[in-house]
Amino acid sequence: MKILVTGFDPFSTDKINPAFETVKRLPDSIADATILKLEIPTAFKRCGEVVHQEIVSAHPDYVLNVGQAGGRFGITPERIAINLDDGRIADNDNYRPINQPIEADGATAYFTQLPVNAMTRAIRKEGLPSSISLSAGTYVCNHIMYEVQYRRATEFPELKAGFMHIPFLPTQVVNRPNMPSQSLDDDICGVVEAIKTMVEMDGRSDVDSIE
Repeated sequence: MKILVTGFDPFSTDKINPAFETVKRLPDSIADATILKLEIPTAFKRCGEVVHQEIVSAHPDYVLNVGQAGGRFGITPERIAINLDDGRIADNDNYRPINQPIEADGATAYFTQLPVNAMTRAIRKEGLPSSISLSAGTYVCNHIMYEVQYRRATEFPELKAGFMHIPFLPTQVVNRPNMPSQSLDDDICGVVEAIKTMVEMDGRSDVDSIE
């Protein structure tokens, strides 16, 4: 089994992004699955094509996109992506879409194929905060989750894909009072446990809800 894991580059005023800092430190193999790591641009118009090219080239069984969610207290697997780009700020290409569909012929929304209930339980068992999110926002994180799902629906029907948000790193909140953060080691641990669960649950139904 091959799992493509992506993380965004830094954006806005931050010089670091916990997403790719976490991804690039993942083991090359988790639960006997080969882990492919890819940094992607925080850019609406480019991130989808970068991931698409890697899917075509590497033929992964799963895609797990990871992104930063400043203000969240834990690791949050996303359940759904919506067909909307609406940037609160410009991306790294200085592009800021307002109320624009991602794909004109795409569904209003797509649900993940990842076992988000089991993933959340596994992360919590490691003593880390985690909960399922019902909104990936309308910025580039939601965009890439939606784009991968759209490609799955139109090109790669056997692919399974999803998205996880992780909090700020401690260094990112020095000048952000009262903002939650999580260490890089804990981010790595949480993502590893999520991937282990993806492998263990492959082909099984994610029927048990989290508490």
